[in-house]
Amino acid sequence: MAQRREEDDRGPERLCIVTRNARPPAEMLRFVAAPDGRLTPDLKRKLPGRGVWVTLSAELVAQAIKRKAFARSLKQPVEVSPGLVGEIDALLVKDAIQALSFTSKAGEAVTGFTKVESAINRANIVALLHAKDAAPDGVRKIGQMLRRRQLTDPRPVHVIDAFDSDDLSLALGGVHVIHAALEAGPASTGFLACWGRLNAYRAATANVAELPTDQPGDTAPD
Repeated sequence: MAQRREEDDRGPERLCIVTRNARPPAEMLRFVAAPDGRLTPDLKRKLPGRGVWVTLSAELVAQAIKRKAFARSLKQPVEVSPGLVGEIDALLVKDAIQALSFTSKAGEAVTGFTKVESAINRANIVALLHAKDAAPDGVRKIGQMLRRRQLTDPRPVHVIDAFDSDDLSLALGGVHVIHAALEAGPASTGFLACWGRLNAYRAATANVAELPTDQPGDTAPD
């Protein structure tokens, strides 16, 4: 087990109770047992008590549930919500939407097709957001603008379609927001970190250790 230090993104790697691989805390999910025995995801990594870790992946959380790895690693019975995988996804979405709202407050976000078009042509943009329910034609036109820009400015721009128009409208303070652009800045950097965690959680995971469900657990407490 990695040497223990203070628990933050700069701290030691933690051991995943499913894969048995070590990763930095920012690439993992922490879980604790609440006083009433319910398993609680600790996305902020701040809740008191013994914690165990799973790599940031919906598939691996599902594997941990199937293998009863939480109770084994916590060394106590825990009540695991049958909807835990989806509940974590919703928490990650909530974190990302909250972070996106800060980009608007910081003046780093523009919304609307025309303003996004102007931002692509003039601004130091780091991300384009399209609502899940955006019309394909609008997405295509903005994509063409971005490709033309990148002929002369190859800096990477993230294209994100993880949220519906209601989420974008709530975060960015508009009505029926379909397209948005984020300019470089600390708030945009914070949002992209949250989006990256959500994206990683939803991605398929390979190389999961094939362990029987009654395998004695290598724990990864903190």
